[in-house]
Amino acid sequence: MRGDGPVVVKLGGSFAFSAHLRDWLEALAACAGRVVIVPGGGPFADAVRAAQPRMGFDDGAAHHMALLAMEQYGQALVGLDNLLLPAASVDAIRRDLAAKRVPVWMPTQMVLSATDIAPTWDTTSDSLAAWLAGKLGAGRLIIVKHGEFSRDGASVDELAAHGIVDGAFARHVRDSGVETFIFGPADHGAAAIAIRDGAVAGAAVV
Repeated sequence: MRGDGPVVVKLGGSFAFSAHLRDWLEALAACAGRVVIVPGGGPFADAVRAAQPRMGFDDGAAHHMALLAMEQYGQALVGLDNLLLPAASVDAIRRDLAAKRVPVWMPTQMVLSATDIAPTWDTTSDSLAAWLAGKLGAGRLIIVKHGEFSRDGASVDELAAHGIVDGAFARHVRDSGVETFIFGPADHGAAAIAIRDGAVAGAAVV
């Protein structure tokens, strides 16, 4: 891990109704003070995607709404474990970490004021997790997805080509300079050990 920075974990919205969700939250709560959760958009972002072509609002509006969808999913996660707290700024994240809690990032305020984030569907919570990891000087970025990934590593360009991560993810990972790993749905135990002890686990994103 790079320095003493926290580990940023992007927990996909596809886990909203998954049997693995509680296992992940329990594992991450056990790492309180060392980990930051970036929520996906899940069913809330799916509602935005479905509404856009029917209503006709532009990508700027959809981008704002998708950020709010991440916050809805994040608030749901906060409501499942009392060690999790919503955090909308770098200062709030650092305070929660110092208090041995697990900050769950509420991205709208920070992202809408950023000039280096494109307001398109190519920039989803995957890219935003990488962007936040760079802002925090994170020691590691973990992306949790449904799927099985080779321990030999995963090419970021191939992940994007197969739709596993969004189109802007490669740029944001490279800009962040943070070591990035991808984990499958049942890898919560390995992730907790990696966060707590700095062990290498998951598939390295290269």
